[in-house]
Amino acid sequence: MATPKHTEFYVDGILKHDIAVLSKAITLVESSSDAHRQTAVAVMEALMPYTGRSFRLGITGVPGVGKSTFIESFGQHVVAQGHRLAVLAIDPSSTRSRGSILGDKTRMEKLSAMQQVYIRPSPSSGELGGITRSTYESILLCEAAGFDYIIVETVGVGQSEVAVKRICDFFLLLMLAGAGDELQGIKRGIMEMADALVITKADGENAQKAASARAEYAHAMHLLQAPESGWTPRTLVCSALEGKGIEEVYNMLTDFVTFAKAHNWFFENRKEQQYSLFLNTVEERLRTHFFSEPGVKQQLEILKQAENFQPYAEALRLINAFFKSTK
Repeated sequence: MATPKHTEFYVDGILKHDIAVLSKAITLVESSSDAHRQTAVAVMEALMPYTGRSFRLGITGVPGVGKSTFIESFGQHVVAQGHRLAVLAIDPSSTRSRGSILGDKTRMEKLSAMQQVYIRPSPSSGELGGITRSTYESILLCEAAGFDYIIVETVGVGQSEVAVKRICDFFLLLMLAGAGDELQGIKRGIMEMADALVITKADGENAQKAASARAEYAHAMHLLQAPESGWTPRTLVCSALEGKGIEEVYNMLTDFVTFAKAHNWFFENRKEQQYSLFLNTVEERLRTHFFSEPGVKQQLEILKQAENFQPYAEALRLINAFFKSTK
């Protein structure tokens, strides 16, 4: 069980903007240990009054789109506007150590050297394209530590990218200009979630291709269902290497915040996200508890070998027996 001393160490350190303590706290919330989780819960509850004062930006894109290069260039512009920036990069995990293997600080050398920036590579625990369960708590910890601009970078486009949308204020999709078939390499569902689409690497001989791709994507985005926020998704082009289009992306995000707050959507969306995460956690814990029950395991093995049975009736019978045994 978490002691007041342990809790105070993390809370005091984070509120003093101690980066070493912040890193330890994120490691704590990433842990699957029950003892660590108890401490993490106590720390999070104590820090909740100091959270929520940031803009949360989710960034995803196909492999090779240049997410890290974009974030380094964009991040420097964010800092130049007076913000403190935290980058939470969800990396593919080592199958043995489950540790981060891409080394985001190496990929963002200039950005990581800035005092106002904190970069945290986090393992995705084998869920490529996904986001870790602890990322939301990591966002809150960074907010409590005084970071007012949070970027969550994901591995790539996949089903788990839905999770990014559920914990961020804005979902930015980065895409490359192709050879005329730009719309074939992206799932419609991901585009429907995107609040904006940015064509990267719009420099040199690729500049014209990027402009053409932008026109195609803009048309496709226009045909999709409008977001619940009422915001009209935009399509931009940029060159992170040349710094072109970076300011336009930043200004667009500023416009979004102004629009979302004026229409009372910004904080209402966060309330819905919070409640959704609560329900997901309840479901996850119930599922884990249910399937770890010895009696349930035994019955499942019996049903697995059965030639014929009524699925719904057996499911209800098993669930009812489970709840009776836990009273």
